[in-house]
Amino acid sequence: MPDQASEIDWDDFRFVLAIVRSGTVSAAAKQLGVDHTTVIRRVDRLERQLSAKLFDRRKTGYQLTESGHRVATSAEAMESTIVANQDLIGGSKAHLTGTVRIGAPDGFGTHFLAPRLVKFADLYPDLDIQLVATARLFSLSKREADIAISLALPKEGHIVGRKLVDYSLGLYAAPAYLARAPEIKSRDDLPAHRFVGYIEELLYTPELDYLPQVSPKIAARFRSGNLIAQYNATLAGFGIAVLPRFMAAGQPGLQPILPDSVSILRNFWLLMHADSKDLARIRAVAEYIYATVERERALFNPP
Repeated sequence: MPDQASEIDWDDFRFVLAIVRSGTVSAAAKQLGVDHTTVIRRVDRLERQLSAKLFDRRKTGYQLTESGHRVATSAEAMESTIVANQDLIGGSKAHLTGTVRIGAPDGFGTHFLAPRLVKFADLYPDLDIQLVATARLFSLSKREADIAISLALPKEGHIVGRKLVDYSLGLYAAPAYLARAPEIKSRDDLPAHRFVGYIEELLYTPELDYLPQVSPKIAARFRSGNLIAQYNATLAGFGIAVLPRFMAAGQPGLQPILPDSVSILRNFWLLMHADSKDLARIRAVAEYIYATVERERALFNPP
């Protein structure tokens, strides 16, 4: 039972979160603007009042105990409630700390999202952002990411999803390739050309199997499981590729092919685990991604 001799100071929970997020007492002290003895004293006091050991003190740093994990989870929930009320009442930007990991497809993550996270970093300078931009599925249940950008909703799991945006893809090639290749007037001319595409057996989702939708008579001669590699091979003049228009449109090194007759539509979904979607740091990142995509929606499905 908690120590009844004194009431719990709810501010002490901030010190627990600071250690969890920074890894050491000294880093937590720097983050909170206090000396390290204050951090130790506040955590010690909370442990006495809760009659529970929250950390194992090791040479490598403070490690959460089982009780510590439960307290840290509760502390994050309290922080999220405070932040929500602060934004609602005062309209001010809350002070957020910790880490948020975003898992995203390589094209969206590298080409679109990465350069646009700078403004978010300026809004929340003490929040660490990890962007894993690669062609794979992310398990939110296993905490491989806090937020995942996916091409489809998962069929099972305790996952909350919301459509982010529809995006279109088309055929593109470098002018240097088209200058030496046969003329293209219709889909019937495509089998005479060299294509760039995915390695079929390495596709992590069927939504990426584009070429059969363009024509059953074509096959890729250069293949990669990475969209950025396909993009760069196409820029270099290897051949024709199906590329997202948010990457290829406006690129002077790429020319659209049969834009009126070949167009593929796909969706991006933003996914979060139901247990963590309301945490302030995760919600702030998710809302920023929503708002950023909404402002530039025309980039994903241009006329």
